[in-house]
Amino acid sequence: MAARDGSTRDRDTGRGVRSARDGDVGRGSGADRRAATSRRTGPRRPSDRPGPARGPADGLVVGTVPATARLAGALLVLAGLAGVVALFPTYLVVGGQEVAQGGGPGSVLLGLLTPLTSAAVGAGLAAGRVPRFGLGYAGVAGALAVGLLLIELYRADASTTRPGVEVIAGQQVLTSSVEIGAGWVSGVVSLGLTVLAGVLAAVSWGRTVMEDGGALDPARPGLAGLAVLLGVGTVLCLVLPAADVPDRLVTDPATGLQTVVEQDGPQGLLERPGLALLGGLLLAGAVVLCSVLAPSLRPRLAAVGGLLAITAVVLTAGLTGLRDAAVSDELEWTLPGVGLLVAGLGYGVLTVLAWRLRRSAAPGDRP
Repeated sequence: MAARDGSTRDRDTGRGVRSARDGDVGRGSGADRRAATSRRTGPRRPSDRPGPARGPADGLVVGTVPATARLAGALLVLAGLAGVVALFPTYLVVGGQEVAQGGGPGSVLLGLLTPLTSAAVGAGLAAGRVPRFGLGYAGVAGALAVGLLLIELYRADASTTRPGVEVIAGQQVLTSSVEIGAGWVSGVVSLGLTVLAGVLAAVSWGRTVMEDGGALDPARPGLAGLAVLLGVGTVLCLVLPAADVPDRLVTDPATGLQTVVEQDGPQGLLERPGLALLGGLLLAGAVVLCSVLAPSLRPRLAAVGGLLAITAVVLTAGLTGLRDAAVSDELEWTLPGVGLLVAGLGYGVLTVLAWRLRRSAAPGDRP
């Protein structure tokens, strides 16, 4: 009995030892697993805690894009394509002389500036990418296109009521008779589609959700002031032709006196009657008004789009004057033409500044 009791105690003691060992091993395995997990994940940082999803660096948030905004983008694409087509066929037949907008490589490159810009911006808007950037461009471009459209209508119809000298694609012509060509029709279609895109952009603006963190807000007053100065300067330069016929110096053979004789040259923006005068006034007013509004558009990329539209129109006008003076021996580049080119480059600088300016993030805003 004593032996059996001893062996029983030994067996019980062995089982107890093995159970304690097993428990220790289990506890050790759990502790090891927790330590390994801690080593893999590391300590939890404040930034690892669940919270609202952060956007890009400037906090850009884009909501659902309405169908009217996408339609405005599609109209911009069509306007750009029509503008490209307008460069190659006959634009007008003025006084029996055929005139085309894309008469040379330089003219083609110049004519592609605005249409390609509109097509690229419109494609992004139609796809729903950064919609207020495209809407800002479309709204400003549509406002500027109204005046340009009226000027084109005058040039093809009412310009013969008061014949005068015009410079079209570097050619000096007399508007004694005017016949419409396919290039003019495509150009008018392009301007009309741009106006419609601008109307749809205005309708879609309030229903398009796109906001950022206000990175441009501190610089908006400065940008607006510079844009207004450029707008006023642009209007003053548009009043006179960018390329004009120089005065001729005539010497009297009998007396040797020299007399300056003025030659008939192209008319300025506000020197034409009827639709051209109305279009010139609307264009001048739109340049100044859009120069005020474009830097105030929110978010930042909308301001970039508005300034880009003004840049395309003003820079094209300035380069057109330079092109006319370069390809014609009878024309010289005027001081208003130089100022128009400088204004276009200035708008380009403002566009780049609005795109690149950032407000440094506060320490608490960093991810």
